[in-house]
Amino acid sequence: MKTKLIAPSLLSADFGNLQRDIEMLNNSQADWLHVDVMDGRFVPNISFGFPVMKTIQQHAKKFVDVHLMIVEPEKYVEEFIDYGADLVSVHYEACTHLHRTINLIQSKGVKAGVVLNPSTPVLMLEDIIADVDLVLLMSVNPGFGGQKFIENTYKKIAETKDLILSNNSTALIEIDGGVNLDNASKLFEAGADVLVAGNAVFSTENPARTIEFLKV
Repeated sequence: MKTKLIAPSLLSADFGNLQRDIEMLNNSQADWLHVDVMDGRFVPNISFGFPVMKTIQQHAKKFVDVHLMIVEPEKYVEEFIDYGADLVSVHYEACTHLHRTINLIQSKGVKAGVVLNPSTPVLMLEDIIADVDLVLLMSVNPGFGGQKFIENTYKKIAETKDLILSNNSTALIEIDGGVNLDNASKLFEAGADVLVAGNAVFSTENPARTIEFLKV
């Protein structure tokens, strides 16, 4: 899978015109569509669930990257896969049996990722890194869009890359939170493979053009 991917977050899309925004992304240089699912328990916000996933499934023509910010994600991963997820990422902090959950996702024929909150050290992934397809590093505290990027993320990217290489893992590194035109190229240079961008894309007059600039 190629790297330097841009995954616009549909959390920042116009939900009154969701089909329009998804079709714009289909026709843009976006690589993935990022879907942030929040339950109001694991994070202090609620986003959306299966009815919105159904709309996304009906209109998305690109890789659908689902990020579950929910407790007990193992109860719901199969349904998200049924609704078109190509990759499902779960939080290390939310999974009591992480290895089992990763295996469950992959057994359904889709890719599996693990997510770390900003305060969770990379070394916690040592026993799972060889099994996952992606590591998502939160570069803000999860729950809300539009937050300021946490600079310590660059250090965590380097640590994650070292862990991947030392374990012969093929996992990609994804960054979510505070990504914008000022830091995108630096994040790619630091070793990130996939950048999630929400407000940085959808708050601009020409989101498709912004996606092009993020990929430079």
